[in-house]
Amino acid sequence: MHTIDQYYIGGQWVAPAPGANIHEMVCPVTEAVTGTVLLGTHADVERAVAAARAAWPAWSVTRVASRVALLTRIIERYTARYDELARAVSNEIGAPIKLSHELQARVGLAQLQSVRAALESFEFSERRGTTEIVREAVGVVALITPWNWPLNQIAAKVAPALAAGCTVVLKPSEIAPLDARLFAEILDEAGVPPGVFNLVFGDGATVGAALSSHPDIDMVSITGSTRAGAQVASSAAATVKRVAQELGGKSPSLVFEDADLPTAVKASVLACMLNSGQTCIAPTRLLVQRSQYDAAIEVACATVNALKVGEPAAADTILGPISNRAQYEKVQRMIAIGIEEGARLVAGGQGRPAHLARGFFARPTVFADVRNDMTIAREEIFGPVLAILPFDTEEEAIAIANDTPYGLAAYLWSGDAARIRRVAAQLRAGSVQINGAKMDLAAPFGGMKASGNGREHGAYGLAEFLEYKQITGCAA
Repeated sequence: MHTIDQYYIGGQWVAPAPGANIHEMVCPVTEAVTGTVLLGTHADVERAVAAARAAWPAWSVTRVASRVALLTRIIERYTARYDELARAVSNEIGAPIKLSHELQARVGLAQLQSVRAALESFEFSERRGTTEIVREAVGVVALITPWNWPLNQIAAKVAPALAAGCTVVLKPSEIAPLDARLFAEILDEAGVPPGVFNLVFGDGATVGAALSSHPDIDMVSITGSTRAGAQVASSAAATVKRVAQELGGKSPSLVFEDADLPTAVKASVLACMLNSGQTCIAPTRLLVQRSQYDAAIEVACATVNALKVGEPAAADTILGPISNRAQYEKVQRMIAIGIEEGARLVAGGQGRPAHLARGFFARPTVFADVRNDMTIAREEIFGPVLAILPFDTEEEAIAIANDTPYGLAAYLWSGDAARIRRVAAQLRAGSVQINGAKMDLAAPFGGMKASGNGREHGAYGLAEFLEYKQITGCAA
């Protein structure tokens, strides 16, 4: 049994203030309680914010070399505890151990390395005649992170915030507290100064709301649902603080008739199903040119039916369970809605795979003949559910792709370079990946429309935590 009953505040592990509620950790494989987390109160937020505020004046003026050295030590300690971090993610959210080791823990390390590289060459000031333009730390920042890719999102926020000279209060998801505690231990081992990094466990309604409305918090960065992002922005409005949001998605994958169809469809399906579909940039709408539509359905079904759903500890498991009961029930409800609305179920369906008697395991599911006005094409499901839609022309494909409240990512498959440039330029998404290209962690990442605002990763993520200042009349 795991017991998390301390927070990291002011450089020390401390007990929560009286009144903390108990959150039970539930194993998504067995549905058994595996531990407890004490959820913080307003009093815990006050202590953490006060510690961060007290540490900010000194940390904000540290030399860049000192921050690079801290990031280097964090990377060294992260690497030393890499296997432990991977196991923690697998245990808390049910991610297959292979995925946890090769991606979940790996991307967290890559985020740290990318920010360190960006910091080493980042320009914090420039001169224009007698004017100096400087970029200064925003101040004290609150970071609210999700459970689906926990280490990635913690590292993608904490590292650039510290690199910019900000001090931090982190609120990770109460569903994924194990990796967050390890991450705090790593920062402590690396010698982060007291108060520069603080960790408070809690839920969104209490700790998240208290952080986003706190007058001594200068900025909030949240990754989560669009609903959660809107709530944070509303809470932050009264104190006119900056809010950066990386929110939901309903990303399209456009497959034109001149693409390598088997490669394009298989890659799109695997990307949709990765992490049991619990990925904000997952291509959950597969748009296929009509001449290749029937063939695409066959490839999609064959790909899905070959995926092994099972115990995360098994080396050959591809899909583990959905991470928590509430999300599992939502996925099941959305599959039922797809059937009710008349989409054609061609693979998967409701319930668990037949060989699994318990756990939050969902069947990898594919719907064909989906219209873009159907619920399963409009709403983020956050599970292993793919909707396939046909299109006839390039213009229609672009219209369908953009006909969504979201704008986080898009995927494009074609053998025509001119078409690729035309279509990519018209897709309203923060990133467009061409013919299976991998995401560049040094390039800006973020969304448009209901997918949020602001950018993360590398120098662009660092810049989010900085303010511009002009100093005029300076001698050269």
